[in-house]
Amino acid sequence: MELKRRPRRLRANETIRSMVRENHVRVEDLIYPMFVMPGEKNKIEVPSMPGVYNLSLDEFVLALQEVVELGIPSILLFGIPESKDSVGSGAYHEHGIVQEAVRLAKKHFPELYVITDVCLCEYTDHGHCGLISSGEILNDPSLELLARTALSHARAGADMVAPSDMMDGRIAAIRERLDKEGYPHIPIMAYAAKYASGFYGPFREAAGSAPQFGDRRTYQMDPPNGNEAMLEVRLDIEEGADIILAKPALAYGDIIYRTKEAFKLPVAAYNVSGEYAMVKAAAANGWIDEKRIVMESLVGMKRAGADLLITYHALNVARWLREEAGL
Repeated sequence: MELKRRPRRLRANETIRSMVRENHVRVEDLIYPMFVMPGEKNKIEVPSMPGVYNLSLDEFVLALQEVVELGIPSILLFGIPESKDSVGSGAYHEHGIVQEAVRLAKKHFPELYVITDVCLCEYTDHGHCGLISSGEILNDPSLELLARTALSHARAGADMVAPSDMMDGRIAAIRERLDKEGYPHIPIMAYAAKYASGFYGPFREAAGSAPQFGDRRTYQMDPPNGNEAMLEVRLDIEEGADIILAKPALAYGDIIYRTKEAFKLPVAAYNVSGEYAMVKAAAANGWIDEKRIVMESLVGMKRAGADLLITYHALNVARWLREEAGL
């Protein structure tokens, strides 16, 4: 039998494989999440996330040097405040921890693209993403505080804001406030398809943001639902979102794909803390090849349709890409 089509012809060696490769992970795709905290000379490794640290502002500036030298274009900032209260006032204080971190980042590395997480959960003593009353998470009263938070980040010099709270209508509230106060140029990356996932545990350890009662299922999405994600994405786009974020990434490749196919906007995939922790633990035990697994996972997100990759692996990925390029 004569075989006219032989796909293996284009797999014969690395040269031809690289020439016909359909998807690539590039350093330009990477966004590196970072945690900042008060104090000085503090660099505390997150136990469940080896290689990830809570950084005081002086250590944060030092860490940024490596980020910039590796060519990573952007960071996503999360803050750990000195104190918390029921209304999350540290989130929107003009001299809050994130606001000060933004100022330092833009002072020392003006070309670095600084994205800020906009939420209340790290700043509230109850750990929820909105105001509460009698055990209920209040939607509409929380919008004003989220808009104030986004505005304070923009005033500090943030290049983009990323609301992660999942309150209904928060994109519209933030867009309106930014536009009114003279920041119509600041884009919004909306955590539009954010699921009530089991993959967030290590992040909550890092940020100290675990709910003190109940859970977040009344505002984050139910994992079995896909069509609902498309509704959330559409609403956020209608309200003014510029980039759509899907979270988590590994178990939700279908959501990334459907979002990109349906709306054609830039899509960011958040390779979250639990995904990172599982890879690091398995690699530490010698069960997997860390580099291969990380790169395979990230290129899978690109193949699904992601344009941007938010990942705690960013430093290593940037190093690996340099090595492959012979730099």
